[in-house]
Amino acid sequence: MSKIQRVLLSVTDKTGLVEFARQLSGFGAELVSTGGTARMIRESGVPVREVSDLTEFPEMLDGRVKTLHPKVAGGILAMRGRPEHMKALAEHSISPIDMVVVNLYRFEDVAAKSGASLEELIENIDIGGPTMIRAAAKNYQDVAVVVSPGDYGSIVEEMKASGGGLSRETKWRLAKNAFRTTAAYDAAISARLEQVDSANPLPGDLSVRWPKIMDLRYGENPHQAAALYGKCGEGIAGAEQLQGKELSYNNLVDLDAAWQLACEFDRPAAIIIKHTNPCGCAEQATLGEAYRKAFECDPVSAYGGVLGFNRPIDEETAREIAKTFIEAIAAPGYSAEALAVLGAKKQLRLLRVTPARELLVVKSITGGFLAQTADDAKVNRASMVVKTRRAPSEEEWAALEFGWKVAKHVKSNAIVYARPGQTVGVGAGQMSRVDSVKIGAMKAVLPLKGTVVASDAYFPFADGVEEAVKNGATAFAEPGGSIRDDEVIAAADRLGAALVFTGVRHFRH
Repeated sequence: MSKIQRVLLSVTDKTGLVEFARQLSGFGAELVSTGGTARMIRESGVPVREVSDLTEFPEMLDGRVKTLHPKVAGGILAMRGRPEHMKALAEHSISPIDMVVVNLYRFEDVAAKSGASLEELIENIDIGGPTMIRAAAKNYQDVAVVVSPGDYGSIVEEMKASGGGLSRETKWRLAKNAFRTTAAYDAAISARLEQVDSANPLPGDLSVRWPKIMDLRYGENPHQAAALYGKCGEGIAGAEQLQGKELSYNNLVDLDAAWQLACEFDRPAAIIIKHTNPCGCAEQATLGEAYRKAFECDPVSAYGGVLGFNRPIDEETAREIAKTFIEAIAAPGYSAEALAVLGAKKQLRLLRVTPARELLVVKSITGGFLAQTADDAKVNRASMVVKTRRAPSEEEWAALEFGWKVAKHVKSNAIVYARPGQTVGVGAGQMSRVDSVKIGAMKAVLPLKGTVVASDAYFPFADGVEEAVKNGATAFAEPGGSIRDDEVIAAADRLGAALVFTGVRHFRH
């Protein structure tokens, strides 16, 4: 294990930089740096040499050219075990570089800004950084490459234990992380630049490069391996787990279903999910009342369910939740009192979630992937078209708008019986729509008389409407578009029901 004698530092993220530089200098390593990184190290009292002193060439072109020089590249790429490489360094007065500490311009931050210009994007594409990272990673046997401040601590500890060196195994681990970093960086640049002059929301190449957040115990079943990937801090993938058992693959899928549906509502809303389908959903004046109404829909299925809320959970809501066994909860926050109540349920998983916009929905199939834009079509009574002689009453309109939001999140064929702000029965995932109508009624615990029905796609026959009216439904919302629309409308008229077309379908496969 050779000692680290010379370190090149050039970082955008300066977290922990000064202390790391001080530690490296304490091991006897010469520090070489650029621009603001060098200035920060120097001002802290740690000795550092400018890259321009090493290359004997000034930074130029507004900083575009700093480290693109043979004395940098040669010092990184020379293989110490090859005499001809070392001879070439000596002939050209090039000093070996044993560690490269580099992270990149924040292109993704600029790319995420609304209205970022092409000039801004181009100027935030790092050139020298990826070059040094790739060079060091290629020569990992002799050069350590550090791209994350999160690695500083373990590197210092190993150097303390070894007298200033790093093992080949550590260098190999760092090199693999370096290549992941440059691959993700290039993918982000390519994807963003493609959007500049394209009206197509789907990329020419689908690049799925997300950092691993954690390994999971297993996948949908114990014989399947699984892991969670994503951007820390965003959505369910980046949620903060406050308490409870380790999250499973199925927990995360259900939590995402609960969270997505909760985000549909403006007023306080509570969602209860089983196997990705809502078995209870309500929107009320308070979160506690919303949860009670959601629970009333199907108390049996709620046992062992996963919950989603669009408001921080308060003590009242927490006490209601604590009455039943619940697997996991997704919410934007929890009051101290709510945490105290739910803390008694040690196994209950609590997630604090920060909203994230879903840009692209991706699914795997054998031999490839399917990608589509998010289902973000907005429908309200102003955009719905009344097709029957009778228009919905004010109460029916409120129930139809609510039920339509829920139907979007139910597996097709989806049928939702609803009242204003509360689901009453849910029929999900059946091969025939009329069977979903029957199952939604069969699952209902609350009275069906006076409910409305939301259907995620058109009724192909009049039997669905006839069955729902027989169960007590008085109004319907569906997309329309069947060759038998006239028969369906005629059946609704004959039965005295109101029927509106949304013009939007919400299949969820």
